Amino acid sequence: MSEDVDTVAPEAVRERLAAGDDDFDLVDIREADAYEDGHLPGAEHLTAEELEDVVAERDWSDEVVVYCYVGQTSVQAARLVEEYGNADDVASMAGGYEAWADDVEALADAD
Repeated sequence: MSEDVDTVAPEAVRERLAAGDDDFDLVDIREADAYEDGHLPGAEHLTAEELEDVVAERDWSDEVVVYCYVGQTSVQAARLVEEYGNADDVASMAGGYEAWADDVEALADAD
C-alpha cells in the first residue's frame, strides 16, 4: 500500500459531475446525519466502519473518490480502498465536504 494518497480538488470533482462524468465511485464516509444534511450529487454513503466491512468484496469502478468532513478521515479510507479494493485509481477529495461547500458558495457569490 502506498503511504501517500492521491488527492483531488473539489473543483475538479465539481467539473466532472457538471460534465456528466459518472465513471467513478464517489463515496461519502461521514456519519448518516451529515450525509442527510447534504452531500455531493451521486455520492454513495458508507461510514468508515461500513467501508471496512465491504471494501474487499465490493466491485469498485476503476476510479474512486472518497470524501469526509475536512479530508483527514477520507485519506485513511482511500488507503483502505487502495490496499484491499480492486480500484486502479483512488483519491481523497482535498478539504472534504467543507471545501466542496465553500467552493459552491463562492460560485454562487460570483453570480
